[in-house]
Amino acid sequence: MKIHTNTAPETEKKTARRGLVIYFAVLVIGSAVLESKILRTGESIEKVPGLILALMYIPTFASVVARFGLKEGFADISLRWGDREGSRAALLALVYPIAVGFVAYGIAWSTGLAEFQRPLPPRSHLYADSAVANLMASFLVRATLGTAVSCVLAFGEEVGWRGYMLTRLITAGVPRPVFTSGLIWAFWHVPFILSGQYAAGSQPRISALLFVIGVVAEAYLAAYLRLQSGSVWPTVIMHGAWNSIIQGTFDRATAGTPLAVGESGWVTMTVSIIAVILMTRGDWTLQRRPRERFELPSGRPASILTI
Repeated sequence: MKIHTNTAPETEKKTARRGLVIYFAVLVIGSAVLESKILRTGESIEKVPGLILALMYIPTFASVVARFGLKEGFADISLRWGDREGSRAALLALVYPIAVGFVAYGIAWSTGLAEFQRPLPPRSHLYADSAVANLMASFLVRATLGTAVSCVLAFGEEVGWRGYMLTRLITAGVPRPVFTSGLIWAFWHVPFILSGQYAAGSQPRISALLFVIGVVAEAYLAAYLRLQSGSVWPTVIMHGAWNSIIQGTFDRATAGTPLAVGESGWVTMTVSIIAVILMTRGDWTLQRRPRERFELPSGRPASILTI
């Protein structure tokens, strides 16, 4: 994969590097404080929603501190939709978790790698006695209303991860910026997997490894959506839809915590990687904001940066 971009002026590189130092300092300190509190509870993260909400907004808080510290402004977050490119990216963002869910879990259920069970939904007249009808009703709710609600939480991460960190890693000249962003995003979750409080199967260490690989792959899709559209909204939709659909429907329709599926399942990871490769193949064009690309001072065409 390649991104079409330019060599940033040295002043921009220095500013981006200073911004990253501030960003990571706040991110690490804030995350450490909140994650330690969550770890001490010993509870599943679903049972400490207040702390999780605060934690998910730490990346945004860190980016705001960095922006104020360097007087950078907020325009490049970027909150514009992005016209057709934004709509196409948003559609891909929604299709991704739907495709991974039905393919990965369908394979696992049909081959006996995981056991299908009727989801346990909230009270609603939409749900039926039929397990399949119940699954589809749960999916429809999670893919619409559930995703909208989940995007409120995902926004807190994405404004930090893709609205600030990713573009600064690229401008700062960090090698393999998308890969690096994926590792940071993945390892931010790992303490909860190792503690058994989030996405952990019967073998937490293996679960953590599979989770990291899967999230790094997903980071490439998130970066592709953000950079191709110039908008942060497609990544918010992808993140929110994934959490709502995969966790809210497919995980709840699976008995136990098998190593095959879930966010740390090997089948889920494999299908995710294949989906990301298919969706992001070809060259990329980097945009700060819709139709506003990184430009060289000389106005020369962009060079190619391998990521």
